[in-house]
Amino acid sequence: MKQNYNELPNGYLESINKGISAVRQFRGGMTMGKLSREEAVAKLKKEIETADAIVIGAGAGLSTAAGFTYSGERFEKYFGDFARKYGIRDMYSGGFYPFPDAETRWAWWARHIYYNRYVPTPKPVYQDLLKLLENRDYFVITTNVDHQFQTAGFDKKRLFYTQGDYGLFQRVNPDIRKTYDNEEWVMAAMEAQGFVRDSENVFQPPQGRSLLMRIPTELIPKCPDDGSDVTMNLRADDSFVEDEGWHRASAAYSDFLRRHENLHVLYLEIGIGMNTPVIVKYPFWQMTNDNPKAVYACLNYNEAYCPKQIESQSICIDGDSGEVIEQFLKIYHCPEAKSVS
Repeated sequence: MKQNYNELPNGYLESINKGISAVRQFRGGMTMGKLSREEAVAKLKKEIETADAIVIGAGAGLSTAAGFTYSGERFEKYFGDFARKYGIRDMYSGGFYPFPDAETRWAWWARHIYYNRYVPTPKPVYQDLLKLLENRDYFVITTNVDHQFQTAGFDKKRLFYTQGDYGLFQRVNPDIRKTYDNEEWVMAAMEAQGFVRDSENVFQPPQGRSLLMRIPTELIPKCPDDGSDVTMNLRADDSFVEDEGWHRASAAYSDFLRRHENLHVLYLEIGIGMNTPVIVKYPFWQMTNDNPKAVYACLNYNEAYCPKQIESQSICIDGDSGEVIEQFLKIYHCPEAKSVS
């Protein structure tokens, strides 16, 4: 396995540096653009059809639009027992809860991983987005960790998951830069809690009896190499393991940007909030500003805006990402497409 990652370009750090530059440069205020909704959609259609390359930057808002909600009915259905016993209000905060023991903590994480990684989204938003990109030269950078781009059929070689993957474990010792697939463990842990598969082979809470909120001690996940403790491969601090696959994807992203930096590039940001804007949002602004042929498009719910400096190169569409993509696909998607180089 390749260990000298310094030999590879690091698209992640390159993007963050661009994002930091943007913070310093864009101080003239923000705008939601001057285009009407109809004009903005028409312009985005033209850009998708004519761009030499499309860079998709996706955040949590895209998965939320696809039905991966972390609270409400979905949370109550699969985590209602945890909510009642521990006062947890949503899946996100549950990931930080100080559970009384490892058996309970890993029971929680088995459910969290399963329902946000190993089942498809309730709505076909990712599939619809892929249809819009049919035969286009694209690359995806995402802060999402639910793996839904690949599940929907996106080319694995055109994806960069910057913040990890629910489907991977890493050793607690971050000096070992290696990750491990957890699918087999997740399925066993779900069965151990009493979940049963439905007619579509998806685990559901059983009818008429309670779920267990702990897994057997012998099911607590361990490193398959040496039996040491493992944790989730999610970027929470500097212990996050950037493994070989992560570095290959980072390098591929860097290479894609370099090959297209002076061409007609569409930077399409979908569902990115302000938790980690320096990874996608700010770099997209900076790369658009640096290239007069580039166009920045922001598709988001109540957060569709851009710096005034790049307003003439920008498209801002406020709305539910899934609904807008579906509408756009029905009205504007054409079978003709530019061949991928």
